[in-house]
Amino acid sequence: MPLLRRSRDGDARAAAAATGSFTLTPEVRRTSTVVVLGSIMSILDTTIVAVALPTLARDFRVPVTTIQWVATGYLLALALVTPVTGWAVDRFGAKRIWMTSTALFVVGSSLCGLAWSADSLIFFRVLQGIGGGMLLPVGQSILARAAGPQRMGRVMSIIGVPMVMGPIMGPVIGGLIVSNFSWRWIFYINVPIGIVALVLAARWLPRFDTDERHPSAFDTVGFCLLSPGLALLLYALSEVGTTGSYTSTSVLVGFFLGVVLMVGFILHALRVKNPLLELHPFKNRNFSIANICIFVIGATLFGSMFLLPIYYQVARGQEAWQAGLLMAPQGIGAAFVMRWAGAVTDRLGPRRVVPFGILLMAAATVPFAFVTTSTSEAWLAVTLFARGVGLGLSMMPVMAAAYYDLNHAEIPKATTVLNIVRLIGGSVATATFAVVLERQIISNLTAAGIKVHAGSAGVIGATAKLPPPVADPVAAAFAHTFWWSVGAILLAFIPTLFLPNHAPGAAQGGDAATEDVAGADDDRVAEAMLD
Repeated sequence: MPLLRRSRDGDARAAAAATGSFTLTPEVRRTSTVVVLGSIMSILDTTIVAVALPTLARDFRVPVTTIQWVATGYLLALALVTPVTGWAVDRFGAKRIWMTSTALFVVGSSLCGLAWSADSLIFFRVLQGIGGGMLLPVGQSILARAAGPQRMGRVMSIIGVPMVMGPIMGPVIGGLIVSNFSWRWIFYINVPIGIVALVLAARWLPRFDTDERHPSAFDTVGFCLLSPGLALLLYALSEVGTTGSYTSTSVLVGFFLGVVLMVGFILHALRVKNPLLELHPFKNRNFSIANICIFVIGATLFGSMFLLPIYYQVARGQEAWQAGLLMAPQGIGAAFVMRWAGAVTDRLGPRRVVPFGILLMAAATVPFAFVTTSTSEAWLAVTLFARGVGLGLSMMPVMAAAYYDLNHAEIPKATTVLNIVRLIGGSVATATFAVVLERQIISNLTAAGIKVHAGSAGVIGATAKLPPPVADPVAAAFAHTFWWSVGAILLAFIPTLFLPNHAPGAAQGGDAATEDVAGADDDRVAEAMLD
């Protein structure tokens, strides 16, 4: 009976591909459910902990500079493990890696909740990050291979919802937990979600062929260059946001070493047969342009995710969970339009969708360049909703475009590249906006006759309501910094004009559909052999 059920699912998928149908099959929907559960856990954990850092510092009796490593350690663990994802999927299979990563994430979450000191918590967060670092790229790879090119826009829009909602809901959930329960529940909340995801994954995630019979050797040299290089680069950029300076020792040393190691990896990857990260997909025009777009759009998304909650908390004196709720219209707007945007992308191509989304994002960000301490929250909610619609029309259609001309074997390592590009783009924007904001706050307060000193990041980190003589110049500094966000969005408009203006497979005369049918047959045979 299981074989018969899989056979029928395979027939349905093959028929859909052959007829050009864009309907998501039950198999793809079940796969999407599992992947979204894992993505929610990983993405929420990047923001939910930030709200609890003051509480953690107080409970463990350590300075904020120490407890900050609870967040930084998780980020660096993501950076270390993400480059390995493509090789691991090829070697052991996407389903096995996804379930192992989820189990490790759940174990790490449980241990974080049981932590007895700051050092133990930081260590367990690194362990949690090693599991979480693979969840999103492996999940994207599974969805991309299960859906095929003709439904890429739709499946990418599905996984885009947690990517947009996670940074918004993280502060809300974290703030409510810290206010009403023990901080340990920030980590325990992952455990039941992870267990459900594991049970569903065992039943629903599809199996794909691996290279177990002829596996490529692990690129040890590449790993020693790329993973530490990426981690050092992200560390340096995160230190920019903390210190408010590009010239501090930690920033300069980390950035220099990170760039040297990553350049070394590029030179290494161009010479060896099976590098840890394949660079040859960049020869594909669509893949290269999509990566440029992802870098800039990722920068605008995560840069604004940095600015918006701090504006609400510092300039307006809102609590962290209130700031999260005030940002919710952006996530709602994105979720509202993502499915439709994915369907249109599958039919007409991303160039017919993404440029309009970018322009809408830019237009909806302009009102924030005029914010004050008393700007109407209702007006900001309306503009954030419009901004979310623009984001929904932009981000995931661009992600789908990256897979247009890739075959199944190229998807895992291509997905790794996309996630690394997104990570770096977000970190660059956050660091840049942090420095601009810091310097503008100092300039405005000095002009208002208020004495401040360089590196006064404490102003940005404040949560108490500021007095009007201070709050007004601070709000003006946020307004100035939002102009940088508008400029970054408009910069993203240029490469979107070179995205494909046709549906996937259209330019190849239906080859993609044929490949999808063949892939469905291969999957069905492989599943029968496994049974």
